[in-house]
Amino acid sequence: MPISPNTANSRATGRVTLADVAHAAGVSPITVSRALRGERAVDAALVLRVQAAVSKLGYVPDPAARALASRHSSHVAVLIPMLSNALFVDLLEAAQSTLRSAGYQTLMAVTHYNPSEEEHLLREQLQHRPAGLLVTGLERSDATRQLIAQSGVPCVHLMEACGSPGIYSVGFSQFDASVDMTRHLMARGRRRIAFAGAQLDPRTLQRLDGYRSVMHTAGLHDARLEWLNPAPSSLALGGQMFEQIMGQQQAVDAIFFCNDDLAQGALLAALRLKIKVPQKVSVAGFNDLTGSDQMLPPLTTVRTPRAGIGSAAAQMLLKLMRGETVELPGVDVGYELVLRGSS
Repeated sequence: MPISPNTANSRATGRVTLADVAHAAGVSPITVSRALRGERAVDAALVLRVQAAVSKLGYVPDPAARALASRHSSHVAVLIPMLSNALFVDLLEAAQSTLRSAGYQTLMAVTHYNPSEEEHLLREQLQHRPAGLLVTGLERSDATRQLIAQSGVPCVHLMEACGSPGIYSVGFSQFDASVDMTRHLMARGRRRIAFAGAQLDPRTLQRLDGYRSVMHTAGLHDARLEWLNPAPSSLALGGQMFEQIMGQQQAVDAIFFCNDDLAQGALLAALRLKIKVPQKVSVAGFNDLTGSDQMLPPLTTVRTPRAGIGSAAAQMLLKLMRGETVELPGVDVGYELVLRGSS
């Protein structure tokens, strides 16, 4: 049988249709649809005929048409704060890999930590009828929270674990991780511990709260030791903050940076200024980003399982999209203190 598009629709649009593939393969359109979805009920020989026709004709499925016909979308909307941060790149790659293996594509949007932008992007995403949502964190505007609730679209929150009814999440306690790091610095004999934070997003502020809790309990809290800058985290900013902190009149013997990029910049500044770490001042970071183990000295930090969070969240979302029961809606994947030479 010759393989050529011959339906009226394909002649009018120039687009190869499902009917074209069915005609070329000598099967029904529903058989083509089932074969392309990988349903086991389709005979293997028919699948090969369909695949040959698809390859010959250059057929590309139309996900929008498929979603309209079946009332089910084949894509998942993912909202993350930034792409310039390796933290979210690792998370996104793991989530995408898990979803893709299950037949779903990801449609990503970047919120830039802006609540109003997140609301606007979510409205746009919902117009495309996603099968599911992955969103970062638990804090958002009331309008965005209402949009998610009223959409009826399954949603999993990333990077934080929540025990509230009806909320599905995969993450860890930013507060507890910060508590443990601050206690570690105290166990090394440090008492004048500064906290340096940038971006000041909700998770950074949770780390600040953990630091404050330990310092208050120990009777060592001093507001002058908190260095908070709303600018995005970077090596350059970390170097600047290190110089400012070390140049103040109030002496410090440790600096806990809210992110590894800040801490890496601080260690580079320490080398330039000939300030010995950790003899003069201990330096700690958060997230264990690439290169932290190669710094001089290697950076003490909190290792966060970004890929594990992305994969587990995607697996949870797949269950929700299939209508399966999720026994544990709030999954805490934990974290790890990585103690190296800088503390």
